[in-house]
Formats: sequence, structure tokens, C-alpha cells
Amino acid sequence: MSDITRLLADARGGDAQALNRVTDRLYQELREVARRELRGERPDHTLEPTALVHELYLRLLSGEDAGNFENRAHFFASAAVAIRRLLIEHARARARLKRGGGRERVPLDDTTAAASSRDERLLALHETLERLAGFDAQKARLVELRFFAGCSVQESAQVLGVSESTVAREWRLARAWLQDQLGDGAPTDAD
Repeated sequence: MSDITRLLADARGGDAQALNRVTDRLYQELREVARRELRGERPDHTLEPTALVHELYLRLLSGEDAGNFENRAHFFASAAVAIRRLLIEHARARARLKRGGGRERVPLDDTTAAASSRDERLLALHETLERLAGFDAQKARLVELRFFAGCSVQESAQVLGVSESTVAREWRLARAWLQDQLGDGAPTDAD
């Protein structure tokens, strides 16, 4: 049993400090995931990796499932869902502001247009993942794990309870389907 898995088991057993210790250990990994997710955003983006990780912690530690992580892979699977939701919420908020929101209109420069384009692609990915989940929930979950949490094939297999070869095959199929649905906006990060 790994140290992370042991700490998570302690947290499930009622040790309130165990979850804090495990999140402290995984903080840098989560920052790297957040940094990767925000890499394509404009330089003055209001959501920075540290803020994303802190918001993620609030969601993971204050939710009804706080402390109910079976192992490191389960923790990152939960983090993937939370990161996806946070980014979607942020993109939706920006889209609302873009369509009025009491702001003064200013000309768009290339940076603003690129950020707006990324928000639109993220929202399109979210909607497409919802459609995929409607007929193949496992593939949609796999995309969350690979794309939003940066899980490896091995970690994804562990979370999903399938073989690594199944994950590799399902990932190829999911990416092909997303490519067909989204064109250039399909996930390619976790090849």
C-alpha cells in the first residue's frame, strides 16, 4: 500500500489530518495539472494555477465525498471532474460578460480573441462530452481523466477498473469521435 493510499484510508477512517497531509503531498502535482490546463489562456487571465488548485481543494475537501478517496488515482479522478467543472464555470462566466454583463465595449486584440476562442472550445468540449456520456459514460470519464487530470494510461486503467490495453483502445476511439465532433478543438494533450 502506497503512502498516499494509506493516508487516504486513514482519512476515510476518520483521521481529519490525514486528508490534509495527502493534499499537501499532491499539491505540486495538482499545480502542474492546473498549469497545463491554463497554459493556452491569455497572460492576464484571472484564473491562475494557484487559484485553480485552491478552488479545487475547496471543492474536494468541502463536498459530501470529502475524504472518501480510495487511492491516488481516485483522488485525481475526482480532481479531474472538479477541474473540468471549474473551467466550465469560468468559461461560462466569461461568455456572459462577453455578451454584455454591464461592461464597456472595447476592440479585441489577438490575445483577447485567442482567450475567447479557448473558452468557446472548452464549452464545446464540455457539451460534446455530455453527449458522449449519454451513450458511453466510460469513454467520457476516460477523457476527463486523461485530458483534465493528466492521468496516465495506467492511472486511468486503475480508476476505471479495466486493463491498460482497454484504456489505450478506448482513448483512441474517444479522441477519434471527439475529433469528428469538434474538429480542431478535440483533446490531444494526453497522447
